[in-house]
Amino acid sequence: MSLSPAVWQRVRDGVGPDVGAVSAVAREEVGALGARRVDDSTRSMASRILGAGVLDSFLAEPHVTDVAVNGDGRVWIDRGNGMEWTGDQLSGDGARLLAVRLAGSAGRRLDEASPWVDGQLPSGARLHAILPPLVAGGAHITIRVPPREQTSLVVLGERDMFPPTWLTVLQAIVRHRLAFLVSGGTGAGKTTLLAALLGCADPGDRLLLVEDVRELDVDHPHVVRLEARPANVEGAGEITLTTLVRQSLRMRPDRIVVGEVRGAEVRELLAALNTGHEGGCGTIHANAPADVMARLEALGALAGLGPEAVRAQAAAAIDLVLHVVRDGPTRRLGSIAAVLRRPGGPVVVPALDWSGGEAAPVPGPAWPTLRARLELLDHPEFTDLVGLVDLADAGDGDG
Repeated sequence: MSLSPAVWQRVRDGVGPDVGAVSAVAREEVGALGARRVDDSTRSMASRILGAGVLDSFLAEPHVTDVAVNGDGRVWIDRGNGMEWTGDQLSGDGARLLAVRLAGSAGRRLDEASPWVDGQLPSGARLHAILPPLVAGGAHITIRVPPREQTSLVVLGERDMFPPTWLTVLQAIVRHRLAFLVSGGTGAGKTTLLAALLGCADPGDRLLLVEDVRELDVDHPHVVRLEARPANVEGAGEITLTTLVRQSLRMRPDRIVVGEVRGAEVRELLAALNTGHEGGCGTIHANAPADVMARLEALGALAGLGPEAVRAQAAAAIDLVLHVVRDGPTRRLGSIAAVLRRPGGPVVVPALDWSGGEAAPVPGPAWPTLRARLELLDHPEFTDLVGLVDLADAGDGDG
């Protein structure tokens, strides 16, 4: 298909393609193709030039959460049941060109001098791409598709992410401004649950959201977003999460939220939660609630904090750990645990556990302490849990 003089002039002027330019090229062929085929041609070119090419159809599927292209060019997607091969396969050059173009759409550069990129596409999807020789074969592309709609805590309960009685507990956690971390593995639903919980915050609260790449979609009237920025090819201009957490403290926050605690920013977050900013929260990768403290110690080491310093700050800063798990297509909140002070340092003690399905929630040693703190002692939904655990087993109640 030939280009019109106007389009060629845009190329000479260094102006990138846009929807108007693509439509203009397609309209040049209206006489030969007809109006309907011009529309089809416009969509096809827009996908190849402005969109994700062959990946567009998968990204548009309602239940797809992840799309990946491996070094051999094979396209894999996750519809909620794990990764499956689509049957499509890109050439080596095709995958690289697509990765470079998607990086450009995200406002980032991808080449030999900057061989990986982590950014957000105009659609809101999170892009990661990396080039050889850092990976085998050709370019690797991974796209995390954001939820198509804001999901409330009520809706998550209706989807069986947690037992019905836990809705009252989760709402009370937010209402009483307890500080918490949502832990779990990749794709377990940490960000989804955190966003839903923040939607329960008081409308008068000012929420400061600090993220590496924007993922939290929060239904709240007062949200301020800060997003990190990588260094350019000269190694300058980087804005880290650590810097942004410090800046958020000067922006009159009611709640400070770190989308994913994964580095030295843990020092600033713990400090912020220890300076009167109640109700702060974030997500963290961990295999189980009991592993969160060790994970915090490892991250604290990146910030120059010793294990004792991390434990001391965590004991005063974090009240709860909400652990999410993924069982095949099912994502559920498997545990609510309290961070309790003990002579040897803080420990994560189970308060409520749920194995999923029709199983009833099981109260843990920290449940009486948490129940009292959330002012649920006289709540009728929890009478069946009274007396199943001994308050003395919950420690000194400083959770």
